[in-house]
Amino acid sequence: MEEQSGEVTQLLHAWSEGNRGVEERLFALVLPDLHRLARRMMSNERQDHSLQATALLNEAYFKLVSARERDWENRKHFFAVAARAMRHLLIDHARSRPKGAKVAFDDLEALLRGPDAQLELGVAIDAVLDEMEKKHPDWVSIVEMKFFAGFTDDEAAEALGLPVRSMQRRFGEARRWLFTKLQGPDGKVG
Repeated sequence: MEEQSGEVTQLLHAWSEGNRGVEERLFALVLPDLHRLARRMMSNERQDHSLQATALLNEAYFKLVSARERDWENRKHFFAVAARAMRHLLIDHARSRPKGAKVAFDDLEALLRGPDAQLELGVAIDAVLDEMEKKHPDWVSIVEMKFFAGFTDDEAAEALGLPVRSMQRRFGEARRWLFTKLQGPDGKVG
């Protein structure tokens, strides 16, 4: 794994310097992990979601390719950017859904308890994560991996190159910060 991680980092550096010849090898190495990340993110979505993991991966791929000249630090940085791109794609997809469809009064209660009730919370979380990125950029990757990608503590720590206890401590700090930001004036989240 460490050998592959080193190769990915080398390929990322060559790719960002304009060597398009390494792109195929780079994506051959990272594609299985990117697909696993997309499947994890989609597993947190509603069952009838109109976007599938492969489509999410394809859209994220185009965003990553367009950012090839970015100063990629390493494999960890690449996957943090990929997770963020997928999160933004899911939020954009949710925002683009038609609004204002007529609903029978009898169906209103079921709708309010359904998956669409979480849309506003998702948009609010996205805005708060943007704020978090400005103040605590190291927390954002952890939150994205844990909340959105469903990584275990061990998986997140390995992906970030941190000891598990350090990752858990930062995740706890990030959760407390998020909870405080998402609390409404009545003390309730949402």
